[in-house]
Amino acid sequence: MSALEVQKARAASVFNRENLESILRGRFFYAPAFDIYGGVSGLYDYGPPGCAFQANVIDTWRKHFILEEDMLEVDCTMLTPYEVLKTSGHVDKFSDWMCRDLKTGEIFRADHLVEEVLEARLKGDKEARGIAHDPNEEEDSDKKKRKKKVKQIKAIKLEDEVVKEYETVLAKIDGYSGEELGELMVKYTINNPATDGPLEPPMAFNLMFETAIGPSGQLRGFLRPETAQGQFLNFNKLLEFNNSKTPFASASIGKSFRNEISPRAGLLRVREFLMAEIEHFVDPLDKSHPKFADVKDITLSFLPRGVQEAGSTEPITETIGKAVESKMIDNETLGYFISRIYQFLIKIGVDKTKLRFRQHMGNEMAHYATDCWDGELLTSYGWIECVGCADRSAFDLTVHSNKTKEKMVVREKLETPIEVTKYEIDLTKKLFGPKFRKDAPLVEKFLLDLSQTELEAKANELKTNGKVVFQINGLEGDVELDNKFINIEKRTKVEHVREYVPNVIEPSFGIGRIIYAVFEHSFWNRPEDTARGVLSFPPLVAPSKVLLVPLSNNKELQPVTKKVSDILRKAQIPFKVDDSGVSIGKRYSRNDELGTPFGVTIDFDSVKDDSVTLRERDSTQQVRGSVEDVIKAIKDITYNGVTWEEGTKNLEVFTSSQESK
Repeated sequence: MSALEVQKARAASVFNRENLESILRGRFFYAPAFDIYGGVSGLYDYGPPGCAFQANVIDTWRKHFILEEDMLEVDCTMLTPYEVLKTSGHVDKFSDWMCRDLKTGEIFRADHLVEEVLEARLKGDKEARGIAHDPNEEEDSDKKKRKKKVKQIKAIKLEDEVVKEYETVLAKIDGYSGEELGELMVKYTINNPATDGPLEPPMAFNLMFETAIGPSGQLRGFLRPETAQGQFLNFNKLLEFNNSKTPFASASIGKSFRNEISPRAGLLRVREFLMAEIEHFVDPLDKSHPKFADVKDITLSFLPRGVQEAGSTEPITETIGKAVESKMIDNETLGYFISRIYQFLIKIGVDKTKLRFRQHMGNEMAHYATDCWDGELLTSYGWIECVGCADRSAFDLTVHSNKTKEKMVVREKLETPIEVTKYEIDLTKKLFGPKFRKDAPLVEKFLLDLSQTELEAKANELKTNGKVVFQINGLEGDVELDNKFINIEKRTKVEHVREYVPNVIEPSFGIGRIIYAVFEHSFWNRPEDTARGVLSFPPLVAPSKVLLVPLSNNKELQPVTKKVSDILRKAQIPFKVDDSGVSIGKRYSRNDELGTPFGVTIDFDSVKDDSVTLRERDSTQQVRGSVEDVIKAIKDITYNGVTWEEGTKNLEVFTSSQESK
């Protein structure tokens, strides 16, 4: 089978999620955790091929980003004190909207419920209109169970205006507040899908797992919901390590935890997951990128804010250069990382026709963010957010600096000194001791730490009232000071050093979601036998690279098998030996399900002339050559990006009467 024939066969293959999941679980890529105890929703264990695949994806991520972009990797603790996440906003705002059935107590995530019911009604409308169902449109098992009982989901024709309304709501589903979701539930009579019972209005549910640090239980903490905060808190150390030069980026890979309301869709929505995050610290006045020219001609599929707000989900195609030039994407550095995200995803096996970048809508984006895009991958569950890429401005460093009074700034020596006008405060310290006694240092520190905005307000208050009044944590009552104690005025000075809080561009990767999407994008069935499933992983990330297949258990073949095994092991190429008694065809077929890209057959000619046969997984093409030449081809194709045709050009095409396909 030629490469073109493989492409056509994969395109013609009808995707079946049950078949894929049967292989993934049967081959122990992953399985529900605590399975023999009944399992816990949203928790999964990875088996040997799943571990190897994840490790290869992470290794590729490290090389693609940390190595190629000169990033500084850190590994921070997963336990986080309450105060850190209170300051970052997670305690107050890291929530999803849930609604509860008043009778049964069953809990739903509000946006998912609205989405599922409206999609189901649209499907019923299509059935009523005689529009054929898309066989590739799959539903998760939980949704199927609910829909068997859902009274609304019947083949009922909807008014054209209602269809348009539903489609508009679905296009904007990620941007609704809890109150707006509640209004939609009332407007469209959305109840418990199983019982049709009424639901409480949506209420916020914080997704963090709370815990106590230490035996006393007095130090509150959380399992981290992301890996970013440790990078922000170590900013000063990272800046010093980088010789105080910016821009620079840190990176972290590790487990995060979110107490999902209704885990579903396997690896796509879980409570413990692997994240890979980058924090790129950049001058807020200069967000250009020195390597932007390398990526500006890459063409991507975009779903910008304006298209969504118009009620459409039809993406536009544009080069990254023009997207930045038109300000659809806010700046070069953000655009550069979106392009690098695309390159990484394609490298590990994502189907580029099932990848788009969706811009956050105004009511969806954090108030401090300048711009934010999600890398979404199309699966049988719909479009799934797998990567986020946001310009977070200076929010994170600023809030932690304000809370701890620890400066997190870049100091840049200016070639040409500049004049700067700003407010300054003078304290008559000799009066503070008699007035405040032991609390004098606390009052002085409070005043000296005031921001420019706060100083301006205090200056106006002092000028208007002849005094300032304020409160300090730890002191009872108001503190009142007149101009005998303080003086605040605006002054112009010449500065030789510029001091600024850097902005942050943050690409954030959900590794488990990406892995599952690659599983779906890589899976197909042989046209001659639909029971033969294939996972067409790129060799770079395949769990094992080579299946070593002795033709039989004859002792004459064992020395060659050992020799090839030793060479592969020394070259650090992952391989498995299958010397079972079943046919070669069956041995290859079951390893096609594991995504193993190459097979090496050892036969009796191998004993005579030290030659072996090399089989390519997708095309089942076979070539033959010396052990050294075959292993060199495997190495070049797997690790050096060489094509099959180029890597095997010095090997002979092999045909055999034996069933080896």
